[in-house]
Order: sequence, then C-alpha cells, then structure tokens
Amino acid sequence: MSDSVPSLDTLAELVLQIQQTHQELSAQAGKAVNVSLTLRNWLIGHHIAQYELRGSDRAQYGEKLFTELAKRLKTVSNCNRRQLYRYVRFFRLYPAIVGTLPPKFRNMPGITETLRNAGEVKVGTASPQFDRPASQLISRLSYSHLEQIVDLDDETQRAFYEAEAMQGNWSVRELKRQIGSLYYERSGLSKNKQKLSELAHDGAEQNSDLNIRDPYIFEFLGLTPTEVMSESHLEQQLIDKLQHFLLELGHGFCFEARQKRILIGDEHFFVDLVFYHRILKCHVLVELKLERFSHENLGQLNSYVSWYQSNMMTEGDNPPVGILLCTDKNHALAEYALAGMDNQLFIAKYQLELPKKEEMQRFIDEQIKEATS
Repeated sequence: MSDSVPSLDTLAELVLQIQQTHQELSAQAGKAVNVSLTLRNWLIGHHIAQYELRGSDRAQYGEKLFTELAKRLKTVSNCNRRQLYRYVRFFRLYPAIVGTLPPKFRNMPGITETLRNAGEVKVGTASPQFDRPASQLISRLSYSHLEQIVDLDDETQRAFYEAEAMQGNWSVRELKRQIGSLYYERSGLSKNKQKLSELAHDGAEQNSDLNIRDPYIFEFLGLTPTEVMSESHLEQQLIDKLQHFLLELGHGFCFEARQKRILIGDEHFFVDLVFYHRILKCHVLVELKLERFSHENLGQLNSYVSWYQSNMMTEGDNPPVGILLCTDKNHALAEYALAGMDNQLFIAKYQLELPKKEEMQRFIDEQIKEATS
C-alpha cells in the first residue's frame, strides 16, 4: 500500500528512528516542564499581589510579609524571600501571561480580573518591533531566561533581550553575558545595528534544548542534586568513596552535605562534599575534578570558601577551608583553599589537623586504577 509506514530494513535505520523519537519527545517534555515552572512562578506572584491588595490580615504582617511567607513555605522549592519578591515582579511585568493559563486555573480568586485587565496588554508593548504573544514567550524562553530579563528596569530593554534571546536561541549563560556586555546600550549607540547584531549572534552559545538539569527545574520536579548533577559515573563513584575515606580517617570530619547548592550573585554552584570539622570548628569543602590542576579550579573553590565564610559561619566557628583534588591519567594532586587566612600559625594548625595531601592523592590514584583496570 502506498500510504503504509515504510519498514526499517537495517539495524542502523532502527537505531536512528529510536534516537530521533527520544530526542523529539525529550525536547517536548523539557519544554512542558519549563512552561509549568514559569506558570507556577507567575501564579505565586499573582497570589501574593492579590493578598497584598485584599488580604484581611495583611496589615498584621506589613513589611515582614515576605519573611513570614518564606518561613512558612520552606517545603516549596525556590520560595525564599528574594525569590518571592521576584515572582511578584514577574507577575506585574508580564500580566498577559494570564492568557496562557490552563482552564482549571482561570476560576482562582483574582484571575478573572487579571484576564480582563490583560485584555489590552501585550508582551513587549514598548515597541511594535518587539510585540509578541505571551504563549510564544513562555514556550521559547525558560524561567531562568525570564528571571534575567525581569531584573532589568527598562521596558524596552526587556523587550529587546526577549527578542534577541529568542532569535538567537541563546542559552541562559549567553543571555547573561550579553546583558553584562551592555549589548542593548551599544545597540542604541551603534550606527550599524544590523552589523552589531550579526557580531552578537555570531558564535553565541545556544540552547541545545531546554535543559532539565537547570537547578530550578530539578527542584520543581522534586529531584535531589545527586540525581542529576554528577558529570560521570566514575566521578560519582570516586565521590562516594572519598566521602567514606574522609569520615574513616578519624580526623574529626562530620558529614554535612553533598552537592550543596549555593547562590553566588545570580548563579548557582554545587560543592561536591561539605563537612564540619569538630576539632578545627570549621566547614571543610571538598571538590573533585577529573582533570589536570588549574588555577581556575582553585579560584572557583576559593570563591566557595569565601561564600561560606560570609554566609555560613556562626559564632564560635573558624574560617572554612577547601580541599581541591584534581587528577589526570597519571597522578592526582591535592591543594588547599584557605580564603582570608593570613595567620601562618592558624594555617599550620589547619594543615596539621587535615589529612595529608599525599594521603589523599594516594587514595584517589588507587581508586582510579581500580575503577579503570
């Protein structure tokens, strides 16, 4: 029959068909999750704005509303005080998103009024050049993209980056880079805007897909960092064994966290292992890199240590310390990150209580040989 589905004659064709099916449906699933997260955050902002307007006990909390709300929403992912403010701003800047809500949400308190008010509102109203439906915005840009844009104060600037990010299929990192490079301001001053646009998009980092490993996404789905963040099976095995190794040394290590997420500026990072050392009375951060030692790796760990010093130290704690383990095919290398420590006696005490570098290097070498033999 002419309209019958062609048979798969070779194994190669079968493999290709399965790969294409996987890629297409995985992309659809990723987009669906991203849209759901975006709508969730918009609705959270809507609910808070409605409460601020009509809540019977709103005066009781006043300026402490967001603090109290964050405290009561600890079990809901990404609902800290700062994010709650962002969600309200997101709702207020993009009221037209109400038109993309599924029917079951349209009977919620205040939604009908928002629908009516948004009837004449379009996304990107700053200029007809940037006008686009809200449905296109939330399907083409992840919430992580929109969060970068929401932080901008100028309406035309926001519309500009929306359009450019969609046109270039930019990754979140690329969008942040372009905002940081003042692309909008440079475009306004440029005599040849088309040439500048070509330069901006040439070699720009693109989304391979809407990444399900985005920290917002996996927390939204109820996944833990260890389920999604490991870069390789070998690395995961080594971190497993390294954790037990340090605990069994008897040097005072108390396990605290694994793949600990920290927020530096507007970017999320993950520390492989976090311990509290009961003798030194400090946090110990451990990073494992399956690559040659680089000052970039040490600098990154130093940033983690500095963040812990500023945000996690409590009364009676000593400054945190970082341990970096790097390895290539031939040998391992251990380094300490001692951010802000200028007292040599203090450093000597730390190095006396922490495991010897050679001890850690030997352990990692043995584990790699065992895993790859």
